[in-house]
Amino acid sequence: NRDGEEVVQLYICDKVASVSQPPVLLKAFRKVFLRKGESRQITFDLKKNDLAIYDYDVNFVVEPGEFKVMIGAASNDIRLEGKFTL
Repeated sequence: NRDGEEVVQLYICDKVASVSQPPVLLKAFRKVFLRKGESRQITFDLKKNDLAIYDYDVNFVVEPGEFKVMIGAASNDIRLEGKFTL
C-alpha cells in the first residue's frame, strides 16, 4: 500500500545430504526499495561454497543430489520454491 524496503532472502535445503542438515539455510539476501505497486525481479548467483557441507570426515564438500531453493521475506514466509539436482 506504500513505498518501502523489502529484504529478499534465499534459502537452500540439501534433500539427500550424507549428514543431517537444517531444513533451511540462509545463503543470500538483498534489500530492495519498492515504490507502491512496484515489483522487481531479483537474481542470486549460487557459488560452489553455497552448496557445500561438512561430511563425516569434516571435509567441506559438495555432494550430488537434490537441492530445494526457497525465496521469501523470512524463513517462515517462503513465497517461491524450486529445486535442482547436481
